[in-house]
Order: sequence, then structure tokens, then C-alpha cells
Amino acid sequence: MERLYPDIPPGPGRVQAREFEYTRHGTTCLIANLEIWCGWIIAPTLGPTRTEADFAAHIEQTVVTDPEAGWVFIVDNLNTHQSESLVRWVAQTCGIEEDLGEKGKRGVLKSQKSRAAFLSDPSHRIRFVYTPKHTSWLNQIELWFGVLVRKLLRRSSFGSVEDLQARILAFIEYFNRTMAKPIRWLYSVEPKSSNGTG
Repeated sequence: MERLYPDIPPGPGRVQAREFEYTRHGTTCLIANLEIWCGWIIAPTLGPTRTEADFAAHIEQTVVTDPEAGWVFIVDNLNTHQSESLVRWVAQTCGIEEDLGEKGKRGVLKSQKSRAAFLSDPSHRIRFVYTPKHTSWLNQIELWFGVLVRKLLRRSSFGSVEDLQARILAFIEYFNRTMAKPIRWLYSVEPKSSNGTG
């Protein structure tokens, strides 16, 4: 969104006011990876859609950064994260020659559940771990998306989709250089007692 008029600056007794009229220039989809050991964002993909093909191409682009490594991707249960094209790519890249079956009919490709089971197989060099439903806070990239919104998107104005994409990539480069660090996990399953001793 591009704001039609500039913000009203803060002054004595008033906070900065945000102009509410805007022009919408379009949208972009960001697919990104958080390298948990260092907090870097690696191999981001920006484009107009987030289809099955987009996600599979993103994973391929990521794996190319270290093609011989073992990869574990933590993802939610979005259908594009369990797609036929992703299964076929993982099988080909990992040298798995078994018959994958036919989507909707038989074998690994039969259902979303069977595809997810194949993609999460710990014996594969490239595998996926699926977070339980309604637990986005378990996926650390979601925490980083919150940083992106707070630090860049929330109060910005973008003149075009290309401007938005360029500024997202610049923010990622800046974040990796100056702000990236492993996320310190603070969640505990221990309930806090009401007397402050828990």
C-alpha cells in the first residue's frame, strides 16, 4: 500500500498520526527459511503466488545452497507443503526410485497424509517436520515474520510491488548482518503458581 498523503508528525500533546487513505498496488508472497543455529534468513523467494510449484521451487533453490547437506524443514500443514510435486522432487533428489503411485488413487501420492508421511521420513536426506495444527508459535520463522511486520511493513508506504520486494530483500540483508541471532526459546510447560514460586 502507498499512503496518499504524508503522516502528520508528532507535536506537543499529540502522537504521530497515520494517513488512512492509500492506493493498493498489489501483493507479493514471501517464502523464507530461518537457519535456526544463527538466526539468518536464507534463500528467500518473492513472487506473486504461493502455489505448489512455487513452494517446490523454493525448496529446490534452498537445497542448492548446500546440495550435499542433510536438510530438515519445519513447516506447517499447508497443502503446498505436502504436494505431489514436492514428493516427486524429494524422491528424485534423494535418489529414491520406488513407485510413488498416483495422486488420489494409490501409493505415496494417494493422499495428503501419505505424502506428508513420505516427506517426513527420517531416512531421507531432505525431510519435513510438520508442526501440529494451531501451533504457529512452534515454527520459528513465524516469529521472524512478526519482526518483519513490526520493523518494516506496518508503518511503511510502498510505491509498487517492486519497491516492496526490494525493501524486503534489503531488510533481510540488513537483518542477517546486524540483528540475526538464534531465537532463545522461553516457552515452558510448567504452569506458574499464583504465589510466584512456580
